[in-house]
Amino acid sequence: MVMGVSGVFSDDIAIDLGTANTLVHVIGRGIIIDEPSVVAIRSRNGTREVLAVGQKAKLMLGRTPESIETIRPLRDGVIADFIATEEMLRQFIKRAKSMLGFRRPRILICVPAGATPVERRAVYETAVSAGARRVYLIEEPVAASLGAGLAIDEPAASMVVDIGGGTTDIAVLSLGDVVQARSLRCAGNAMDDAIIRFVRRKHQLVIGQANAERIKIEAGTAMLQSNSRTAEIRIRGRDLRQGKPKTVVLGPHDIAEALETPIEEMSEFIQRAIEDLPPEVSSDICERGISLSGGGALLDKLDTELERRVGVKFIVPENPMHCVVKGTALVLQTLAEREHLLIKP
Repeated sequence: MVMGVSGVFSDDIAIDLGTANTLVHVIGRGIIIDEPSVVAIRSRNGTREVLAVGQKAKLMLGRTPESIETIRPLRDGVIADFIATEEMLRQFIKRAKSMLGFRRPRILICVPAGATPVERRAVYETAVSAGARRVYLIEEPVAASLGAGLAIDEPAASMVVDIGGGTTDIAVLSLGDVVQARSLRCAGNAMDDAIIRFVRRKHQLVIGQANAERIKIEAGTAMLQSNSRTAEIRIRGRDLRQGKPKTVVLGPHDIAEALETPIEEMSEFIQRAIEDLPPEVSSDICERGISLSGGGALLDKLDTELERRVGVKFIVPENPMHCVVKGTALVLQTLAEREHLLIKP
């Protein structure tokens, strides 16, 4: 009887706990949180106090006094700071609670396909500590395939490549189950780092992570010969040689040159995944194409460039950033039928 009452006052929550952004989907209400995975912490007398999470914390990046630290508690898709992640999750879950005042929710949370058992357990225990009644785990690309609308129950195989902040994840599904899932720790953050190195090497200019991300979003393209973007972006930083402020102008061609290495690494990763598939499955993929999801899929001409390098058509679904959390919510809504897609913590 107690469990029955608890179920009435509980909501199910799907969480895409990403390196760059965390998305929270409450069943019946949709996506209610889409904020950066950033936590601001003040250290005082040996104790750590959380000042802000999400967007408020991101605004503090690079602008805090010594006593305040802004951190990204997830690195390469997995937890790097347990206390900060737990507090961030707790605050997001608290915000997600409906106005009915329910008790502890069931939570389905995503992890990278290549997460180790130790990393999975850390995510599981953090969600339990943050106030969940039951916690389930699913691999990010598996959820992304459902969120992208792929027909995974058909005999013909489907493939999705999910490019997040910390990892690029691949899943191949057929007959409603996983044929292959793997993960590469090279994604959106690696692109930002590549831009920082390029600007430093070519212009002797020091810029931060936030500036690099802005450059990627506003002027970034994957193709050196792309004509679709003509926007130029002015960036200001510190000159390495003179130590003075300096302004340079970057165009799409510069960004494409900067992103050459991470895009090559991703394309080789995808190529190897296709080569390791059974012949019939790889034939299905070559015929049906590969779906791209995650924030990285929004990079201009990335689908075209990957198609040129891999030799398979790439398709970008509508709103690729929401594919993972939408797919996670679908699994949670049909848990009895999709329970086999869950992984052990």
